Amino acid sequence: MSRKLGPRAAWPVVAITATLGVAGLGFAVASSAKDTAHAHTASKKRPAVAFFGFATDNSFAQATWKGVQKEVKAYHGTATFLNGNFSATTQVQQLQTEISSGKYNIFVIQANDGTAVVPEIKQAIKKGIVVVAEFTQVGSNYAEIKPQVPGEISVVESAVANGRDLGKLAINACGKRPSCNVVYLQGDPTLPLDVARTRAVLAELKTDKKVHLLGDPTGGYLASTGETVTQDVLAAHPNVNVIIGSSQAIEGATTVLKGRGLLRKVKLIGNGGSTQAVNYVKSGVWYATYGIPEVTDGAVATKYGIEKLQGGNPPKATNSANLGPAGGLWTKAVVVKTHLKGQYSD
Repeated sequence: MSRKLGPRAAWPVVAITATLGVAGLGFAVASSAKDTAHAHTASKKRPAVAFFGFATDNSFAQATWKGVQKEVKAYHGTATFLNGNFSATTQVQQLQTEISSGKYNIFVIQANDGTAVVPEIKQAIKKGIVVVAEFTQVGSNYAEIKPQVPGEISVVESAVANGRDLGKLAINACGKRPSCNVVYLQGDPTLPLDVARTRAVLAELKTDKKVHLLGDPTGGYLASTGETVTQDVLAAHPNVNVIIGSSQAIEGATTVLKGRGLLRKVKLIGNGGSTQAVNYVKSGVWYATYGIPEVTDGAVATKYGIEKLQGGNPPKATNSANLGPAGGLWTKAVVVKTHLKGQYSD
């Protein structure tokens, strides 16, 4: 997940709205099965989707938004991006406002803090609003894929499984070394999602006796912070063998290692499915990245919400990692074999 970090205080609410009408599209006559389906859809309840995203200036959330818009367009509805600015307080306030407004019949929420929003999600569902948790759980269990609030739909990634898989990739990257020195650049230690992920990474690394964790400094979600912390890591631990971190932080690490002639000598593992990350893996500069197709994830979450709104019975729980190849473990072999491309840019 990529993010530009900022203060945690409440931020002004900024909304981006996409209105997707059907005037002039000629649905009165259905000339194909697809047209028939569209005509049938048009007779059903129109979706009005509120997307509560991490932040509007965040490439990952913008990829989700692209998927939301794509699916809403197919159902001739409307969608609004409500800017969470990486603040749990802001998202709670936004939810309270939009529950009262009655403008939306579907909430797709990318929770900055899954626990903080639970009371509002319960209230929204009680009011008849369809709620879909996208990427991050609504609730306190960051290992769980199934809905933690009755009536909610869950299209999410397990932060715990994500961390465990990052640890496994690092162990694999160590190869046959009798001793392997690893550094994990954690994202943001103030976010519950990152805390759960970090604990899982460190626990997995401990399962292999040849692996020695040199540290877990904060690498953040910017290339610039990745550069700075990698310079510090190399100054303290010039014998590092593997570095794990967000795709943005590892892009910064790539710049530092290239300048020192250490590319491919230090194995790099990213966490994110951006075009940059995928290309680095494909070229062999990185050992691997953990990724999900985020545009697809946003579209699936929205589609299931619309299906429920219109009386359907969509899946209640979907593991985001299963929407792409290899359960999110994108090594060079996987990228080449599947002709994989990232769905967003850092």
